Amino acid sequence: MKRIVLVICILSMGSLAWAQAPSLGTAASFAVLGGTNVTCTAPGVVTGDVGVSPGSAVPFTNTGCTIAGGIPPATNAAAVLGHAAFLNTYDALVLTPCTQTIATAAFTGNVPALGPLPPGVYCFPAAVTFTDTTLTLDGSTNPNGIWIFKVGAALTGSGFQVVMANGAQACNVFWAVGAAATLSTSTLPPVFQGNILAGGPAGSVTITGGNLIGRVLANVAVTLTGTNIHGTCALVAQGVASCPADDDDKHHHDRDKDKDRDHDKDKDHDKDKDHNKDKDHDKDHN
Repeated sequence: MKRIVLVICILSMGSLAWAQAPSLGTAASFAVLGGTNVTCTAPGVVTGDVGVSPGSAVPFTNTGCTIAGGIPPATNAAAVLGHAAFLNTYDALVLTPCTQTIATAAFTGNVPALGPLPPGVYCFPAAVTFTDTTLTLDGSTNPNGIWIFKVGAALTGSGFQVVMANGAQACNVFWAVGAAATLSTSTLPPVFQGNILAGGPAGSVTITGGNLIGRVLANVAVTLTGTNIHGTCALVAQGVASCPADDDDKHHHDRDKDKDRDHDKDKDHDKDKDHNKDKDHDKDHN
């Protein structure tokens, strides 16, 4: 029932091009979440939690990667809920009406027709390949805008960079991939930004080299080799990353502590001088 309600809400928001980021629910706290297994091979760093559900005989293999977050089996219970939530979000994204349909199946080099792109829902009906391509997402019209890329089949990128411009935020970028997502380095070490949701029946994610800022969520396997995953979006969901509001609260808290210190000084002042003088004055008066 919840899944149906979510889809209805998405359809009604299609013309608004998503006024707010799609909710990943309990999947939001994961930097990497695989369905059958997650394999991480050095060198590489994953910042954020790693989970696997429903898993396989060997659901998590770490060969020399640095994992700055929770890993199986500690994350198993959360991964079960996260996997279901991720698939619900993927289904909703697939049903979202397109702002623009892009029929081109392969891009090589910087392609002016593909950028800078304002917030919207961009649809690739079938598989798409990017080779040494830089895709710029432009937040000048709305820094809090949402970008959704719907890929009907496989997403392949070699030296594929996603650049955020004019305040655009990586956490507001969603790649709904119908089959496998495969990213690798080519002529440069790319920085891919956004959340990859490979939610199709054969949805797996394989990344070799490079850096990714966002989340990696797959219905099947996740394979990382020499890749740095900056799970910034997952950390924000966990309330770990700092933000201006938190800093402001801390500032006010510090000011309150300073006031408390001043109050303590006043009490000490009364204790050492004024209050005693008042008592002496009372004695003289008597």
